[in-house]
Amino acid sequence: MRCARVDLVRFQGYLETHAEISRMSFFFPTAVATIVSIATTFVDDRDGSERPPNIVLLLADDAGYADFGFQQDDSPIAEWTPHLDRLAQEGARLTNFYMAAAICSPSRAGLLTGRYPQRFGHERNILPGTNNGLPLDQVTMADRLQERGYRTACVGKWHLGYAKEYHPNRRGFDWFYGCLAGSRSYFPLEESAPVKRIQENGAPTAEKGYLTDRLASAAVRFIGETKDQPFFLYLSFTAPHSPPQAKPEDLARIQGAELSERRRVYAAMVKSMDDAVGQVLAALDEQGIADNTLVVFTNDNGGQTRMEADNTPLRGKKGDLQEGGIRVPCVVRWPGHVEPGAVIEQPAISLDLLPTFLEVAGTDGSQEGELDGVTLASLWSDEGMKATPPERALYWRSFGPSGPIALRSGRWKLSIPGPPKDEGFERRGAPRLYDLDQDPGEANDLAGSQPDLVHRLRRLLEEWEGLLESPRWESQPER
Repeated sequence: MRCARVDLVRFQGYLETHAEISRMSFFFPTAVATIVSIATTFVDDRDGSERPPNIVLLLADDAGYADFGFQQDDSPIAEWTPHLDRLAQEGARLTNFYMAAAICSPSRAGLLTGRYPQRFGHERNILPGTNNGLPLDQVTMADRLQERGYRTACVGKWHLGYAKEYHPNRRGFDWFYGCLAGSRSYFPLEESAPVKRIQENGAPTAEKGYLTDRLASAAVRFIGETKDQPFFLYLSFTAPHSPPQAKPEDLARIQGAELSERRRVYAAMVKSMDDAVGQVLAALDEQGIADNTLVVFTNDNGGQTRMEADNTPLRGKKGDLQEGGIRVPCVVRWPGHVEPGAVIEQPAISLDLLPTFLEVAGTDGSQEGELDGVTLASLWSDEGMKATPPERALYWRSFGPSGPIALRSGRWKLSIPGPPKDEGFERRGAPRLYDLDQDPGEANDLAGSQPDLVHRLRRLLEEWEGLLESPRWESQPER
């Protein structure tokens, strides 16, 4: 951080206003850290440089690829998601955006570290009551942004470890308001396991209200209390993950005789999440900081069809390495930097968000040599969208060395399924090749007509898999 002069008058005023530290929504490990962080809130840079942008990362849970108005033209779904549609209109859509895994916990591990989770053995979900978690030698997005002067908050679902050493407050987040578990009831629980309780920095909170509404209120609260310094807000919704539970008033707003009852409940849950996003966007507007805030919305993995999520036109679902399990909606808004209404078709992955955030924070993310992603900032300009980017491969593997594995390179995807269940777990199936530009639904296997291409891509997969760990723990099948 550059040397600067602290405005002591403003600093004294802040301390008088916030005399009762216990009433603050976030805390620091030590009093020294508290004073230093508050003081640097009011640093006056002598070189006159602008404050780095705030960063808001909005993450849906198990939503369908098609289940947002901005994903389909003339779709009745559009009326469910007006706030996210507004975000897309004011920003850019990434139409070939992927997560690094097809299930909840590994996808979050990749998102927050900027590294393939298969590299460090985080390839399965974490069961409640176990001592597994995001390996402690992995540096998170929050760690890196905190080092660069950002206030950091995780609101919502964590799912990266239940033991105290894996707690969000120990993984770079100044403030945590949410649950450690992968899912919980959307309505108040009379009794609940500690990992399912909504907590604030480790302290359980009263069970009240609808879960999605509580997360929205917490996010708005953090924005209001942190508006005077750069912040990173990771709002990790549980919606529309199971259980299928919607507010009656939201159900009443979802019309359509063609919808099954479960689809109506699912749609109402998406609608509730969209309303929450609207509250966050309104808070940025009301605080006058929307123009200096980078907002990203995406989803943790493909839609769960058991909840009647719709992944059209993609094949597959959550848990699969088909496109419907790993390709997800993505919207980026940053006024003055991202062209409104732009459509970015170049393939990108969640691992790219960390180097992108580091770049907009004022540092060169490419210097973080262990990261697997690349910055996306160059894609946002007119020149970047028109340019042909250097081709790179994106990789996936699920459930270890005998599980399915896949790669995308340019328009081509090579997918090798895991062994059939009745043959044990000793060998994989035959490779399949798809031209995703022409066949996003993966209906036409071209492996037989492109043997040289299959061989080349398979070699790339083998080289990548040689860098991976075996999964560090077992887990039950993903639901």
